Amino acid sequence: MKRSDYIVALSRDHHLGLLFSWKIKQGLKKQVALNRISKYVDYFWKQHLKKHFAEEEDLLFNKWNFEGCARALNEHQFIEKKITEVTNPHTNDRAFIELAEMVDDHIRFEERELFPFLEQHIPVQDLVLIGAELDKLHDKPASENFSDEFWIK
Repeated sequence: MKRSDYIVALSRDHHLGLLFSWKIKQGLKKQVALNRISKYVDYFWKQHLKKHFAEEEDLLFNKWNFEGCARALNEHQFIEKKITEVTNPHTNDRAFIELAEMVDDHIRFEERELFPFLEQHIPVQDLVLIGAELDKLHDKPASENFSDEFWIK
């Protein structure tokens, strides 16, 4: 979806999030050992998703009292709990599938419903400030450098 320049950095992060989910599903399909997938989940959480959630929460969801913001905050909490579950050595395939689906569904909600709503309801001068802050936080494009490409092999 076309995103305004003010919050496009968050949409770029969402692309990485969709790849995260795809990689988990591919790993499961290829019957990769769960501990390898778990290491990737831990890496992605610490290097990308935790920061992304904090940016959305600080710049959007905690500042605007819209129903969709409350839903997004709630989903962030559920995803974080699921990440804790899948990084536990006693987890199972189902927990990874649930995580991948939760992240996919959450991103699609934000991109298709919440972000378009926010772009229509947040005053432009506030969107400009949000965009400037995101530009500072995203001075270079997000990328991954996780060495175990379990989703390929």
